[in-house]
Amino acid sequence: MINAGVVTVSYIIATILFILALGGLSNQETARRGNWYGIIGMAIALIATILGVVTAQYTILLVALLIGGSIGLFAARRVQMTQMPELVAILHSLVGVAAVAVGYVNFMDPTHHLTGVELTIHDIETYVGILIGAVTFSGSVIAFGKLSGRITGNPMILPARHWLNLGLLIGAIWFGREFVLQSHAGGGMEPLIIMTVIALLFGIHMVMAIGGADMPVVVSMLNSYSGWAASATGFMLGNDLLIVTGALVGSSGAILSYIMCRAMNRKFLAVIAGGFGTGGGSPAAAGGGEDQGEVIPIEPLETAELLANAKEVMIIPGYGMAVAQAQHIVHEITVALREKGVNVRFGIHPVAGRMPGHMNVLLAEAKVPYDIVFEMDEINEDFPDVDVSVVIGANDIVNPSALTDPDSPIAGMPVLECWKGTTSIVLKRSMATGYAGVQNPLFFLDNTRMLFGDAKNTLDEVFKNL
Repeated sequence: MINAGVVTVSYIIATILFILALGGLSNQETARRGNWYGIIGMAIALIATILGVVTAQYTILLVALLIGGSIGLFAARRVQMTQMPELVAILHSLVGVAAVAVGYVNFMDPTHHLTGVELTIHDIETYVGILIGAVTFSGSVIAFGKLSGRITGNPMILPARHWLNLGLLIGAIWFGREFVLQSHAGGGMEPLIIMTVIALLFGIHMVMAIGGADMPVVVSMLNSYSGWAASATGFMLGNDLLIVTGALVGSSGAILSYIMCRAMNRKFLAVIAGGFGTGGGSPAAAGGGEDQGEVIPIEPLETAELLANAKEVMIIPGYGMAVAQAQHIVHEITVALREKGVNVRFGIHPVAGRMPGHMNVLLAEAKVPYDIVFEMDEINEDFPDVDVSVVIGANDIVNPSALTDPDSPIAGMPVLECWKGTTSIVLKRSMATGYAGVQNPLFFLDNTRMLFGDAKNTLDEVFKNL
């Protein structure tokens, strides 16, 4: 056992390291260092907590840590990069269910003998912690289902859904009042259980109402919720570090969600209320996958010739690149073209992939130089000067209907306007629609060429002919 002073100092050091970690993760060049700050900070926090404040039952604690650590290590080693979004979602659900469990155990703790204002504050902390945790848990499970393909990516639009959300919110507030009143009288379990059910239903409805194209924002939002759930748990347990860490995660996730919403021309409050990504379209439109004309196919040899003769090339990666694990051959093509004097750049949409920064991580893994990777708002105006745009497994983020069709589920979302360049080459396995379930008029334009097949295999052929 270590004394309280050592624990406090350890918590301060861990907090500083967590802040440095967030700072490091804000930039690609310093992301690796930021991760190490976070790892060291968490190690210090765990050791200080285990030795200082948790329990005398070290055998049980170590067994639990061993089981949890083994599961985490197994998942980290086995899960492919393409599965990282759903892994992140399901990990958020664990934070939520932990907050719910801690809340109930804390409420039922017979050693608490609080009265008056102290009891009221404790009850509110418990209630809010369980509420946020339950929303996070159920919402994250649904997000996992959507990201893994077990649940359709189309938004579930219930009649009067906003009134339904409002009713659930009012119900949660009313039962919160009942919980506090009954707790003072020695009860409170019944309204707490009812609120938990309400929160679970709200989490399900909130994420089910969100369209598939907007899932990266959902992941960011749930990350924020998990942080606030952890912070509420810290208040329940009287753990300062958990309060601060949860607040850091919650606030940074909220800021990221806000930034992504701005980039997608969406309303931030709509994320909180549910139904995000559905305001511009209709459920019927979401399934519109009919052809809009004839496409012009292209072969790898012709693609290589176009790229070799170009002066400006823009590569736009999407989820298809992740599925095919084509990032390494993309890097090799990039090196080959740059050696020929071609100016190659990458255009990254804020919601490319299935989670924030998905494409950036893949490109960094393949050693693509950071200085040629640009965000959408940095390069969109350059497309008229681009000779060849190579779209690798992307659909919704290059879809002109987002700007031209007010009935589209992705209406209003800024996209990479590659069609303004001389030629667009789109790599796809088939003519299937993207995650939002809408067909892409880009594929049928006169200056678009379709390169069908597995992205890695077709790009291998392109590279051989450069």
